[in-house]
Amino acid sequence: MDPKYIRNFSIIAHIDHGKSTLADRILEITGTVQKREMKAQLLDDMELERERGITIKARAVTAVHEKDGQKYVLNLIDTPGHVDFNYEVEKSMQACEGAILLVDASQGVEAQTVANAYLAIEADLEIITVLNKVDLGHARPDEIAEEVENSLAIEATDACRISAKTGVGVDAVLDRIVESFPAPQGDPSSPLRALIFDAVYDEYRGVIVYLRIMDGTLNKRDRVLMKGTDKKFEAVDIGIFSPKMESRDSLSVGEVGYFVSNIKALGDVRIGDTLTLDKTPDVDMLPGYREPRHMVYADFYPTNPKDYETMREALDTLSLSDSSFSYEAVTSEALGFGYRCGFLGLLHMEIIQQRLEREHDLDMIQTAPSVTYKVQLKDGTEEIIHSPGALPNPDRFDEVLEPIVRVSMIVPAEFIGVTMTISNDHRGIFIRQEHLSPTRVQLVYDVPLAEIMYDFYDKLKSATRGFGTLNYDLKGYEPADLVKLSILVNGDEVDALCAIVHKSFADPRGRAILKKLRKEIPRHMFEVRLQAAIGSRIIARESIAALRKDVTAKCYGGDISRKRKLLEKQKAGKRRMRQVGSVDIPQKAFLSVLGSE
Repeated sequence: MDPKYIRNFSIIAHIDHGKSTLADRILEITGTVQKREMKAQLLDDMELERERGITIKARAVTAVHEKDGQKYVLNLIDTPGHVDFNYEVEKSMQACEGAILLVDASQGVEAQTVANAYLAIEADLEIITVLNKVDLGHARPDEIAEEVENSLAIEATDACRISAKTGVGVDAVLDRIVESFPAPQGDPSSPLRALIFDAVYDEYRGVIVYLRIMDGTLNKRDRVLMKGTDKKFEAVDIGIFSPKMESRDSLSVGEVGYFVSNIKALGDVRIGDTLTLDKTPDVDMLPGYREPRHMVYADFYPTNPKDYETMREALDTLSLSDSSFSYEAVTSEALGFGYRCGFLGLLHMEIIQQRLEREHDLDMIQTAPSVTYKVQLKDGTEEIIHSPGALPNPDRFDEVLEPIVRVSMIVPAEFIGVTMTISNDHRGIFIRQEHLSPTRVQLVYDVPLAEIMYDFYDKLKSATRGFGTLNYDLKGYEPADLVKLSILVNGDEVDALCAIVHKSFADPRGRAILKKLRKEIPRHMFEVRLQAAIGSRIIARESIAALRKDVTAKCYGGDISRKRKLLEKQKAGKRRMRQVGSVDIPQKAFLSVLGSE
């Protein structure tokens, strides 16, 4: 196909602004999917996506649109909207020349609208503004167009006004795509260079590689080389997504499709790698992707130690389709062998956990999430800490540095006061305030990432009645008065429940954790002591009373000393049990600590 008739673009927006619905209408109007096969959010084919109503993975699909008698091939990538999946959006943009910035005509510019628009500007993409949901009674398209121009400096006076649900105005969007987005640049006669922007594992076909051809042509049965891993394969099958996989004999410049070669080893494929022909190995590699910056770390331990290898294989498979998370093996005295995983945020962590449980049938215990800290040791070196258990003794370091994020919150004007109060309560530092419109305000704060992770977002949503939105970017590391909060059960430290917290919050946080544990740990035949400690100092304590038999039940009347004798005998037995007894901590006790205390 001549590259000048190809348009590659992605749809970017905040959560629930209608990206997947617009993708549905485009597939329907272009005849890519028959009406009888059509269903809402067609491209969201993961069970979790359909259940939660959100996009987790970016999806590519090819459609054909006819304008003025000429057929144009549209390669569309539907992207996620949540901040935790920003890396998926960033990856998608490398395979595109344009982006549709979709804005809800009733809700207006939200936090992720701003973040994704800046990503598109940095990637040097052509941007078309589209106002969605204009059919709603409370839609404000004129005001929202002005808001887009004021907050993003993107032209919006001629924005397409559509209803993705009913299909009104979508034809005009297709025409604008053809007119405004540039055709792919590349030389069909040059040696092959293709960008690997995603991959999935199939039980029957091995690794299926998603790629975008930058230069040259890829033909079926070609011998190819992956530059990054230096592995060679034969193109057994290649093709496009429409939206199911459709085989082709060749893929040329600007085309987006898949590549199958019975690749069984997951390590043979690297997202962001350059694919070229084996006979032309000297081509320059494409820039690829920057390494994802993990914001949150948590440990996963299989409930059954025999599942350790199964969990490793499951994490291998997930890391292929989701290159934004990483894992490494760890051990815990309390929980045995497991894996420490790095995530882009709490929702990302929750999705990975649920995919492990559903798709791979794993039963596991997850530790409390923690962020990455930097420790300045007394010998002048710096150490990176991913979990509280790795924090050295206080006599070994001078200071602990915590990650600080620049938080942008967009809230209705009447909630400015309560939003500022929440930010200040979570050790936030005010940066600036911008009025996007008479009714909406953007507040910018610098807040420790650990506070965002803890309960910041929940409180913001509650205080603003669901209208507040939040986006954050890592700013850097700053020193803080942090301590390790240890949780002891019958005098033994449970490393999975320990946390690094600010000294001023250690007392209430410790008490809250103990109260939750007291409810979740079942009673034993002996008293169970729960303690929160900073170093050797106990700051909070709760007790779980022992189960006890009524040994005096059969004593009817008589001398009181007989009853006392029986009770003393029972106490002595309980003391011996405590010395040898171990406490069973159920999984739900660990999970209860994950919630906001």
